[in-house]
Amino acid sequence: MAFINPDIEARHYRKEGESYVCELCPHYCRIAVDGFGRCGSRKGEADKLVAYNYGKVSSIALDPVEKKPFYHYHPKEKVFSVGSIGCNLSCRFCQNYSISMSPAGKKRTTFEYPDEVTALCRQERTHLLAFTYNEPVIWFEYMIDVMLSDPGIEYSIVTNGFINEGPMRELCRYFKAMNIDIKGFTDQFYREICGGSLEPVLKAVKVASEEGVHIELTYMVIPGRNDDDGEIAMFSEWVRDNVSPDTPVHFTRFHPDYMMMDVGLTPVDSLLKCREIAINNGLNYVYVGNILTEDSADTYCPECGNLVIRRTGYQVDIVSLDGNRCTHCRHRQNIIR
Repeated sequence: MAFINPDIEARHYRKEGESYVCELCPHYCRIAVDGFGRCGSRKGEADKLVAYNYGKVSSIALDPVEKKPFYHYHPKEKVFSVGSIGCNLSCRFCQNYSISMSPAGKKRTTFEYPDEVTALCRQERTHLLAFTYNEPVIWFEYMIDVMLSDPGIEYSIVTNGFINEGPMRELCRYFKAMNIDIKGFTDQFYREICGGSLEPVLKAVKVASEEGVHIELTYMVIPGRNDDDGEIAMFSEWVRDNVSPDTPVHFTRFHPDYMMMDVGLTPVDSLLKCREIAINNGLNYVYVGNILTEDSADTYCPECGNLVIRRTGYQVDIVSLDGNRCTHCRHRQNIIR
């Protein structure tokens, strides 16, 4: 399909003098007429700020929901995944940089109307749709229109959580589940490695929790950068005290990519140690990802220790669940089925 520019007005901005101030994320970009925000998804026009990336789709796939990763949200089901281009952070280790670091208009995309995306999802015979791959937050207007086009689908998002409170609360009205990346647990890491800041992300996680959205958190462990034992302990304590001890947490393996080719693979022992620290600090569901280990991707009942879900890669076996209850002790798990 030839490119179509629907000229959709952006949301969450204000006019200030001869330019616009975007209020979608904490960068608060000042955008002149014919200029773009840092993420490349907002363009200034003479009369309004427009969502320049509206409808531009770079990636579509049918994935195991565990790939997002969601381990406690419709386990063993398939999710229709859709992504665009661009990001509002600039992580030096980005593993989807070919689309996330590509500004709108600089990479081939197809234009899809919102109802075309949901129709494609229905054709794949799944009721789950995830916005993922690049940073979906900057696709704000389009995501909402997609979700409004078919309210019968369940929507999820895989996001860096770098978004202001107002827009986040608005998104929470539509999303059933969010996987939010915690890049590291110091503001220095966010400033130097990601081009952002930590506190707005933590605020976004708390907002989603307050709004009743199912949350899973992903922490990519980068050797020598964000893997200090004390940092992992502080992160785990924060999740326990500010979200819930039952929040699923995924410690995933880093591999050299983009602008961090000089850093090696995360040792398996480091990932397992992060998991141990998190469990010792009161988290009930802690997983290790991007590697195959004997049982660190399995789900155990925190009440009785019974194995309820076994995972080997994307092969999933629901062992002992009755709905979302452990069949052994009847303890309710933080699992949506």
